[in-house]
Amino acid sequence: MKRRLFLKNAAGTGLVIGTRLPEFCSDLALAGPPPKLSHVEARYYRKLPDREIICDLCPRKCRLGDKERGYCGVRENIGGTYYTLVYGRPCSVNLDPIEKKPFFHFLPGTTTLSVATAGCNLNCKFCQNWEISQFRPEQVENFDLPPEQVAVQAEKNRCSAVAYTYTEPIIFFEYMYDSALEVRKKKIRNLVVTAGYVNQDPLNDLLEVVDAVKVDLKAFSEDFYKEYVRGELKPVLETIKTVAKSRAWLEIVYLVIPTLNDKPEEIRQTARWVKNEVGDHVPVHFSRFQPMYLLKNLPPTPVSTLELAREIALEEGLKFVYVGNVPGHEGENTFCPACGRKIIGRFGYRIENMDIVEGKCRYCGHPVPGVWS
Repeated sequence: MKRRLFLKNAAGTGLVIGTRLPEFCSDLALAGPPPKLSHVEARYYRKLPDREIICDLCPRKCRLGDKERGYCGVRENIGGTYYTLVYGRPCSVNLDPIEKKPFFHFLPGTTTLSVATAGCNLNCKFCQNWEISQFRPEQVENFDLPPEQVAVQAEKNRCSAVAYTYTEPIIFFEYMYDSALEVRKKKIRNLVVTAGYVNQDPLNDLLEVVDAVKVDLKAFSEDFYKEYVRGELKPVLETIKTVAKSRAWLEIVYLVIPTLNDKPEEIRQTARWVKNEVGDHVPVHFSRFQPMYLLKNLPPTPVSTLELAREIALEEGLKFVYVGNVPGHEGENTFCPACGRKIIGRFGYRIENMDIVEGKCRYCGHPVPGVWS
C-alpha cells in the first residue's frame, strides 16, 4: 500500500497507536487525547506568494500550499507560516543501553534516554518502527515532554546521553535542537540516530549541539534508495562526510538485506568509500535483517553473509567492523588494530570486559578512536 493511501486509510479508521507511560518516568503526563499537537514555528523554510512555502529541512524540499503538510506528516503550512506539530510531543520515551543504538565507541556500557516523535521523511519498506514512523502524530498517543524536561529526565535517570532515535529525528529538528541545548546544561551528551536525509545547513547547525551521530547507510545504490527507501543516496553520503569533518563522533550501520544489498561487490564499494571519504577508523556495523513491515517475503540475513561482509570490509582496510543483531558473535567485540587483542567484549547489549585505558589498548598502548569518558 502506498504511504499516502495507508495514512489516509488509517486516519479514516480513527486508528491510534497506544503508548504506555514508562515506569521510570511515571511523573510524565500524556499530552491529551489525539489530536493534541504543538504549534511552534518551524525552521528552515521560505515563504512564497499566495501563502505557499518551501521546506528547506531535507532534500525533498516540499512545496506546500495553505493547510498542506510535508511528506513527513508532522510539519504543516498554516496561512503561510510553517509549523512543527510534534515539538515537545514524543510518542516514545525509553531507557536504552547505548549499544542498542548502536554506538560501540561512545561511552560503552552506559544508558541513554531515547526520545522519538511520530513521522519520517523516508518510507523504508523494511522499517522496524513503522508503527510510529509511518503514522501521523494524531494517530499515536504523545507525552507532554518539553526540552527542559528531557534534560530533567535524563539527569534523574543517570543517563550518559539523550538519544534522538527510533523514527527520523530530523523531522522533529526544532524539538531535538532545543532539547540538546537543555541537555548540555546538565553536562549530558546528545546522540542522533538518523538515516542522514537532511540538507547541509540544518545539519551543520545540529552538529554544533550534538556529540555523536549514527547514520544508517541503507545501501550503496541509488536504485535501492529509490525503490525501497523512497529517497536518494547522494544526500546521505554528503551527510556522512559532513559529520566526519565535524567534532561529533560518527558510526555507520549497514542493514544487510538478502538479495537486495548483500552482493559482495556492493559491500566492497561501500567499504572503499568509507575508507577513502571518512577514514579507516570509523566503526561500521553490518546488521542482520529481520522480515517486517513491507518486506516480510525475505528471510533473515544468514550469519555467513554478515561474516563475509565483515571480512570484505576488513580486507579493504577498515579497522573497526562489527556484526550486528547476532548476540554472542565474535564480530560484536572490539579488537585492537595493532596487537589484535580483544579490548571490548560484548554479548548483545552487555559489556563483558573493557580493556581501554585513557583511550588506548591496555595491552599495547595503541590509541583506540572513540569517546570513552
